[in-house]
Amino acid sequence: MEFKIDDLTGTEIIALISEHVQSMFEHSPPESVHVLNLDGLKAPEITLWSAWEQGNLLGCGALKELERDHGEIKSMRTSTQHLRKGIASQMLAYIIEEAKQRGYRRLSLETGSMEAFEPARKLYEQFGFEYGSPFADYTEDPNSVFMTKKL
Repeated sequence: MEFKIDDLTGTEIIALISEHVQSMFEHSPPESVHVLNLDGLKAPEITLWSAWEQGNLLGCGALKELERDHGEIKSMRTSTQHLRKGIASQMLAYIIEEAKQRGYRRLSLETGSMEAFEPARKLYEQFGFEYGSPFADYTEDPNSVFMTKKL
């Protein structure tokens, strides 16, 4: 598997991000959706990586710099054709390592509290993320959970 910084112009990544955005709105009420669209992911404080194998897009994940020592994981998504192959674990490990190289002291994320998000929560738990309170511009929301990992 190869990880590439993605400029978000390829048809495959555009389709995957569109699928991600649509899925977030299917599983969460609109007021609780914090997903970034393509334009949002192109912000200068965000780096998005796509994962590829033999010309096939497997998934993506992004890292947003909140402060010099604090990053946020965004847009973790595995292509539906490649679920249950460990791609999300490899992407998360890659992003954690990148955060350490950038000198971040912690990583945070927001994900849904509903059943559809249970696999994501379990993944983050396995990597040492702990449940906590809202960070950055987030506020308490029964449809959201907030997790942080000290690096």
